Amino acid sequence: MSSQPEFGDGLRAELGSPRRSRRLSSSPRSRVWRVELPDGSAVVKQIVDGPDADERYAREVAALRLAARAEPPVVPALLATDPGERLLVLEQLDHRRPSSDWIVGYAAALARLHATAGPGDVGVLPRWRGPSRADIDSFLALARALRVPVGPGVPGELDDLVTRLADLPGHALLHGDPCPGNDLHTATGIRFVDFEQASLGSGVMELAYLRIGFPTCWCVTAAPAPLLERAERAYRTAWRDATGSECRGDLADACAGWLIRGDALVERARRESVDHLARIPREDWEWGTATARQRLVHRLGVVSGTTAGHTPLSGLSGLTAGMRQAMLARWPSLRPVPTRRP
Repeated sequence: MSSQPEFGDGLRAELGSPRRSRRLSSSPRSRVWRVELPDGSAVVKQIVDGPDADERYAREVAALRLAARAEPPVVPALLATDPGERLLVLEQLDHRRPSSDWIVGYAAALARLHATAGPGDVGVLPRWRGPSRADIDSFLALARALRVPVGPGVPGELDDLVTRLADLPGHALLHGDPCPGNDLHTATGIRFVDFEQASLGSGVMELAYLRIGFPTCWCVTAAPAPLLERAERAYRTAWRDATGSECRGDLADACAGWLIRGDALVERARRESVDHLARIPREDWEWGTATARQRLVHRLGVVSGTTAGHTPLSGLSGLTAGMRQAMLARWPSLRPVPTRRP
């Protein structure tokens, strides 16, 4: 691909010829430019070649079109597309430094994003996929490697958890990676970008990001409890205002589902490769604001707390508390994950 965005005849006829362009930072899976067009600035994104490039492009386009229903907007306007080049032209928005309580407005915007899709959109995007029984096996093997006893009821609890998550009702528009960095804090509100992993499912799976620590993201944060409670209330209020119904789904289940997924310890390019939970006893690795062991200790603590007194996962509550204690005893230098985003 060229170092400049490829504007074909169709885009030139629709938007005019770009006068100048400047490369912006992006993931290895895409190239992004800021360009000057006759009517002003825009952002051009091109999906990089790869075995799933066409699918990622199709997901992003479909999600942006669904999300465009929100008013006020929750995504940049999609100005034009070139499917042959897997290229999108988007409204250019100026990002401002988020406030200290950014997570509250973020949560409300996330709920409004989720509410833009419904039952009539079945088939527009794939269904969200939860953890598998292979994830259960890896998680229990880690517990044994840490020499933490696994209660006799825990495997059954986790089997039931995987089934419940697979059967979760809902047709919310899920971002797929709703993380700090994929949110633009603008003068007119928060807008989300980068929808290559978008799907349809239950919004509670992404509401859980706030509590479990943004599991698919380089930027792990753990909001103080009062701020987290405000954010979760803001999500539920915004969902109710947008849909006229209460947010459904069990937050304890959602957090436990993210905990047992080893792929939630590495960036997208390294997922679906090896058993990352099996690596934890012998190695630690950095990704963004926290190491893999830091991430896991945080998630174990969250799940231990959210499942306490939760009958379907009572055995898991004790197991996760024991695993967290074992990790902190073995690696006492592990620090808590950051409370603020960079």
